[in-house]
Amino acid sequence: MELHSSIILSFKIRGLQSLFVLVFSLANAFTASALSQGIDFSFQTFDRNSIQIQHDASVSSDFIQLTMVNQDQHLNGSTGWATYHEPMRLWDKATGNVADFTTHFTFVINSLGKSNFSDGLAFFLVPEGSQLPLHSGGGALALVDPGRDPSNSSTKFVAVEFDTFYNNDSTVVDPKCSQVAYVGIDLNNLNSTAYSCVDWLKDKIMSGGRINVTITYDSRMQNLSVLMIDADAMGIDVNYSTIYDIVDMMKYLPEWVTLGFSSATGMFFELHTLKAWQLSSNVQVMAGKKSKLWPWAILGLVSFILLILFLAFVCFRHRSKRKRTYMGGEGNDPAIEEEFEQVSRPKKFFYKDLVAATDNFAIEQLLGKGGFGRVYKGYLTSANAYVAIKKINPESSQGMKEFATEVKTISRIRHKNLVELIGWCHEKKELLLIYELMCNGSLDSYLFKEQAFLPWELRYKIAQGIASALLYLHEECKQCVVHRDIKSSNIMLDSDFNAKLGDFGLARLVDHAEELQTTVLAGTRGYLAPEYVYNGKASKESDVYSFGIVLLEIACGKKVLEPTAEQGQVRLVDWVWQLYGTRRLLDAADSKLGTDFNENQLECLIVVGLWCAHPDHIARPSIREALNVLNFNAPPPVLPSKLPVLAHVVPLAAFALASSISSLATSTSGTEMSTFTTSSIRSSYSASSALLPNAR
Repeated sequence: MELHSSIILSFKIRGLQSLFVLVFSLANAFTASALSQGIDFSFQTFDRNSIQIQHDASVSSDFIQLTMVNQDQHLNGSTGWATYHEPMRLWDKATGNVADFTTHFTFVINSLGKSNFSDGLAFFLVPEGSQLPLHSGGGALALVDPGRDPSNSSTKFVAVEFDTFYNNDSTVVDPKCSQVAYVGIDLNNLNSTAYSCVDWLKDKIMSGGRINVTITYDSRMQNLSVLMIDADAMGIDVNYSTIYDIVDMMKYLPEWVTLGFSSATGMFFELHTLKAWQLSSNVQVMAGKKSKLWPWAILGLVSFILLILFLAFVCFRHRSKRKRTYMGGEGNDPAIEEEFEQVSRPKKFFYKDLVAATDNFAIEQLLGKGGFGRVYKGYLTSANAYVAIKKINPESSQGMKEFATEVKTISRIRHKNLVELIGWCHEKKELLLIYELMCNGSLDSYLFKEQAFLPWELRYKIAQGIASALLYLHEECKQCVVHRDIKSSNIMLDSDFNAKLGDFGLARLVDHAEELQTTVLAGTRGYLAPEYVYNGKASKESDVYSFGIVLLEIACGKKVLEPTAEQGQVRLVDWVWQLYGTRRLLDAADSKLGTDFNENQLECLIVVGLWCAHPDHIARPSIREALNVLNFNAPPPVLPSKLPVLAHVVPLAAFALASSISSLATSTSGTEMSTFTTSSIRSSYSASSALLPNAR
C-alpha cells in the first residue's frame, strides 16, 4: 500500500513539473515589469547645480551655510533651506512598495563661543515642490509657520531635528534636557515622537566641532534610526547618541518628496554649516511597459493559485497521518507539555494572544523565514511592547527538537549581550517562541548590503559585545553552553546598536570538565571549524573559530565565502591571512569606511580574528584571552606569516569543498545553512586529499 501511494504521489509530482515551469516563466515575465528606482549621490564638495537653496542659505564648493553668516548683519532671526535638486520617490502606489534609504552627513553648529544657542537644524523630507514656510524662524526650525497653522496639523514632513534651544509654547514643547541640546524624530509637527538628550553636544557647539550623522530607513520594519557621533574624537570612548522610531512613511508623505536641510535662529544666533552629504535610496516600482505584460501577470497569478490548491489537496491526505502522530494525535503531546511546564522562566503565552499580536500572522508582519519556521513582528498589549515571534514549522521533526533545546537552554541563561527569550507557546498544534524585538535587525544586514552603513566605533563595540556573550556562555554559566551556530546573521542589534547573540536552536549544554560527543554536523558553511567538520565534535574551540570569522567580516565588510569574488578573495580567511603576512592589514578594511576608522583597533580586530580562526584548534585562544586583547589588556599574538595547513586535521581546501554541499535549511535572515553527516565530510576529505601537496 505504501509503495502504491508513493507511485501515485511521484506521478502527481512529475505531472506538476510542466505547471511549475509555466508558473516560473510567467513569474519571470511579471517581475520583468518591475524595476528598481532611487537616487544616489555623494558630496564631499558641493555642486551648486545640484543644491537648491532658499532664503538665507548659501552654497560654496566646500560647504553649505544654512543661515545668515554676514558678520556685518545681525545673525539672529534667520532661516534657510538647502535641498537636493531632484525629488526622491518615497513609495510606489502601484506596488505599495516603500523605499529604503540611508543618508550620511557631517555638520557643524557653532555659537562662536557664546553660551546661548539658537536654534538648530534638521534633515527633512517634505512633499515635492514644498517651499520654506514664512515666519518659521527660531523654534519652528524653518519647517512650520506657527502663525498660519498654530496646531501644525496640516504640515506634512518627516524630520530629524538637532535642537539647541528649549521651547515651551503653544506650538512646540521641547523635552527638558539638562544641556538643552537633543536629537528628535518629528512627524508632521515639532513635538518629537522619539528623542534623546545629547549632553556632549554643548561643548561641540561652543568649539564648532564636527558631528557625523547616519539616518537609515528600513521599509520592511518601518524603522527610522538615527546615529550621531562626535567626528573629532578618537579611541574607544567616542561620544555618540542613537534614537529610532517606527514610522509608516505612506501615512505622512506622498509618493514623491523633496529632501534636504533646514535651519533657523531666533533671539540668539549660531552658525549652521553642512560639510558633506551623501544619500542612497531604492524602491521597487512598476515599469512603464506593464500594460503589455498584464495578461501574463493575471494568467500567472491564476496558475499559481490553482497550483497551490492542487498541492494542498495532494499534501493534505499524505501529511495528516504523519502530523497526527508527530503532534500527539488531535491535541498536544502531554510529555512535551509536562516538560515545558517545569521551566519557570520564560513565560508561557496563549496562542490567541499571539494571533492578535501579529494580525493573525499577516505577511506584512513577517521579519524573516528559515528551515525551522518564520519570524513575525508582533505587539503584545499585555506588555505594551513589540516582540519577535518565531513560529516553528510543525512538519519538521527538527522543529520540535530546536524548540525544546531553545526553551530549555536559554531559560537557564541571561546576559546583556544575549537575545532575551520572553516566552513560549505550545497550543493548537503550534510551537512558538517570543523574543525581545531587535529594532536594528541583524549584523549581516549592515555589513553586506550596499545601502547600509555601520561606523567603525559601533563595529568595535559590537565585536566586544559578542566576545562578552561568549565568555558568559563558555566560562561563567553553571554549565558550558556551546552555541554551534555563531554567524553574523545570528547577531542582533538593539536600538542602541548593542550586539546580542541569538538563535540557540543548535546549542548544547555540557559540563565544563567534559566535551560534547560526536553529533550530526550542523551549522553554517564557512563558519564551521575544520576539526568540527572532520570529527563531528563541537566545542568551545569551534565556537571561537566561528567568532573569529565574524570578527573578520566586521572589519572587512566581506562574507566568509564569496564564490563570485576575485581570485584569491573567495575565502575571507585566506585573503586576510595573506595581507597579514605581507604587512598590509589596513588594505582589508571595509571600503565603505573610507578612512574613518581607528587603525590600532582595526589591526587588533583582524589579528584576533585570524588567531581565533587558526586551523589548529590548539593554537586558538580561549574567548577570555581574545577579549583581553580586544580590550587592549593584553598584547596581540604573533601569527605565522602564512596560513597553516596541518596534516592531522582536514585540509582547508577539503573544508571548503565540504562547505559547498547544498544546504538543507536556511537561517532566519536567509543565510544558507548546511547540515551534513560526518561520513560525507570524510568522503570529501578523502577525495580531495590526494590532490593536495600538504595533505597526507
